[in-house]
Amino acid sequence: MAGPAEVRSLDTLAFVKAALATFAYECGQALAEIEMEGRRGVDWITVDQAGHWKAEVRRRSEKVNEAKKDLENCRTFKSTGDGPPSCTEEKKNLEKARRRLQVAEEKAEAVRHWTPIVQQQFREAGVRLVHFREVLDVDVPKAVARVERMLKALEAYRQMAGPAGGSAAGEGSGDTNMRRSLDEDAQASSADDANAAGETLAGEPQADATGGEA
Repeated sequence: MAGPAEVRSLDTLAFVKAALATFAYECGQALAEIEMEGRRGVDWITVDQAGHWKAEVRRRSEKVNEAKKDLENCRTFKSTGDGPPSCTEEKKNLEKARRRLQVAEEKAEAVRHWTPIVQQQFREAGVRLVHFREVLDVDVPKAVARVERMLKALEAYRQMAGPAGGSAAGEGSGDTNMRRSLDEDAQASSADDANAAGETLAGEPQADATGGEA
């Protein structure tokens, strides 16, 4: 049987309880912000940039067509003497329009390439965040409740133990009640662990006496 509990300071446990609650709240806020910023980044690539470069490809293709028409008009109507027109400016404009179109097409292709990759990475990150959120929503409240039970048990023990010069019978009764409270708390924690293990093993196939699966 465990010895008498040494109650030194309830403030430490109270601080732990408050720290756990603060941890859960701040982590929950951080997770929400991470999810929001992650979704914003994914949308910027898969929606904003996809739409932007698609429109740019269309617009720059029109510029190329315009430059081609200008060059054809130059060759047709700007003859100089017996030789063909140089149309230097029109050729430069056409080359420039083609380079700009090529850049837009490369950007659009890059967006198409990275879109499924970014979406998959975001989904995988979301799964990890869900697991961590389960810790915040399930495990942390269990820990807070356990600390609360310990605080109540210790407070009850301190009140029953009385001043340092109290009777031996009173101290013995306080120790007994304290041990009973802590034992109940430990049993409750063990029951929670057992239930969790049972749920994990519930879906596994059971083996029969001969070693085969049931």
